[in-house]
Amino acid sequence: MTLDRITPPRTRVGLVSGGLGAYWPQFPDLLPQLRSSARRVAARLSEMDCEVVDAGFVSDAVEGAAAAEKLRVAGCDLIVGFLTTYLTSSMLAPVAQRSGAPVLLLNLQPTEAMDHETFDTGAWLAYCGACPLPELANAFRRLGVEFRSVSGYLEDARAWTRIERWIKAAGVRAALRHGRHGLLGHLYPGMMDVSTDPTLVSGQLGGHVEILEIDDLRVRVEQVTDAETQDRVELAREVFTVDESVVDEDFAWGARVSVALDRLVEDFSLDSLAYYHRGLDGETHERVGAGFILGASLLTARGIPAVGEYELRTSLAMLVMDRLGAGGSFTELQALNFRDNVVEMGHDGPAHLGISARKPLLRGLGVYHGKRGWGVSVEFDVKHGPVTLCGLGQRRDGTFTLIASEGTVVPGPLLRIGNTTSRVDFGCGPGDWTDAWSASGIAHHWALGTGHRAGELAAVADLLGLELTVVNP
Repeated sequence: MTLDRITPPRTRVGLVSGGLGAYWPQFPDLLPQLRSSARRVAARLSEMDCEVVDAGFVSDAVEGAAAAEKLRVAGCDLIVGFLTTYLTSSMLAPVAQRSGAPVLLLNLQPTEAMDHETFDTGAWLAYCGACPLPELANAFRRLGVEFRSVSGYLEDARAWTRIERWIKAAGVRAALRHGRHGLLGHLYPGMMDVSTDPTLVSGQLGGHVEILEIDDLRVRVEQVTDAETQDRVELAREVFTVDESVVDEDFAWGARVSVALDRLVEDFSLDSLAYYHRGLDGETHERVGAGFILGASLLTARGIPAVGEYELRTSLAMLVMDRLGAGGSFTELQALNFRDNVVEMGHDGPAHLGISARKPLLRGLGVYHGKRGWGVSVEFDVKHGPVTLCGLGQRRDGTFTLIASEGTVVPGPLLRIGNTTSRVDFGCGPGDWTDAWSASGIAHHWALGTGHRAGELAAVADLLGLELTVVNP
């Protein structure tokens, strides 16, 4: 029995390479060299877990227009224009205008530098991809086309790191533009910061918010068989260390709800889920609402972020981090440790099991603090090392912003109360960091992921048209 991650659609990258056709009869050896470089770029892009739609090599504006039509039909998530030598802006303008996808221009010369003693004009022109870059930049700005560029050489590791960052960001943009985000139940009473207008999500990020009711899950819970429940219990025993505090009845209930959650996600084709339901006096709806944590954590580990407290924006931030390969666990502030100079943060709800420092623990709770119901909860520490916080803020005018901060998870004592808890060192006093983080416009939940991702998040923010605030006091 395995916990299989979903397989999201591969990022579709459109590639067009080009140079000025007037050169070919003048310098017969030039075009074969440039085509070889274009094949190398296509091969390197294909290694980055993306689907490359290669529109070929263009030599004039007519061929550029034909390439533009091919890439428009392909429905690409990112358009890459490889400037092999000088070309006119009219050759790539239609490519940039028609696709509707973000544009990345590559200026990658063959090696680090020319051999000035032996090079003639034809050899120099193979290194002349930088020449048209300002021309294209000027033309694109005048045409109202957003673009970004990477300059380097064909085997330049730094340049390819930057290119991969843009491809990852394009994948995140596609996940949001095409995503279906479940919003189940109702707002946690009084939490003004987490309230989000679903129309703003579609308007600014794309995608669709599916409004769900607790009965959409309750009915599916009632349809789960005992055999299916037992299979889920066995899976949970493989994934978790089950603490002796776990009551068998609560374990089985959480497993039953987990199976129903999988069906809910499948039936509504959800890519993320935010939920909350209060209920009363142990009735069925309260029990369903309290039974989420096991199943929601398993969903999150599979690449379908599921969060409590109706936190739609945080489920989207978790989706961003997951698609960057960072995990992304539901997180809030817990306490400041001025003795050890760390900020302690985590949550009593769903967690991303893929970033746990060790096999996560399933603990039984007689009460969920601040919420009705009881049952099982997940407890772990995020892997020690570099981490990034990512949240989706919202301004007074409704505009979303990305907010991030990089730190390091360090070892030390943790609470054993069924929470995900991590000790994060931000390289400054915990009070100073907390004040700066709170002043950024973040809500009181965010995603905590592994690795330092501010550079990747900067690319994501650029492609989404969002402002990025990096908190680093």
